[in-house]
Amino acid sequence: VLGSPSEGAIDAQKVATVAEKLLQLGCNEICLGDTIGTGTPDKTKHLIDIVSQKIALTSLALHFHDTYGQAIANIYASLQMGVSSFDSSVNGLGGCPYAKGATGNVATEDVLYLLHELGIETGIDLQKIIAVGRFISQAIGRENGSKVSRAYSGTDCSLTRG
Repeated sequence: VLGSPSEGAIDAQKVATVAEKLLQLGCNEICLGDTIGTGTPDKTKHLIDIVSQKIALTSLALHFHDTYGQAIANIYASLQMGVSSFDSSVNGLGGCPYAKGATGNVATEDVLYLLHELGIETGIDLQKIIAVGRFISQAIGRENGSKVSRAYSGTDCSLTRG
């Protein structure tokens, strides 16, 4: 919704029209995906502003990949606009098969850190998510995609900065 490997920039009005039609067909939540990770906070705010003219923010979710390191900034911008539902994946796992160089989803650990630092209660134990992410990284032999996990040391995930 914020960029396409084949079309380039995407018209926010077109996204809003499709989102509105999906709601009319019976969808109760529309998830807008920046699956190649080209979004920026300003582009994200513009998109939300346009889409929210046709559908309620409570029916909106966002999905950001972190290809250019903007996913957390985009989530923060979305929160400021009133969106409160986001996709993420432990350790930032995932990818985009049709966009060369696109990375995985925003790491759940990084999203939780942001939310907790903003005083938003999630009911999710960040320490346990970090431990799961580390386990997955070791099990599949993949570098940990979470900046928060890499910033904290110790196998007990005690969140002691190291």
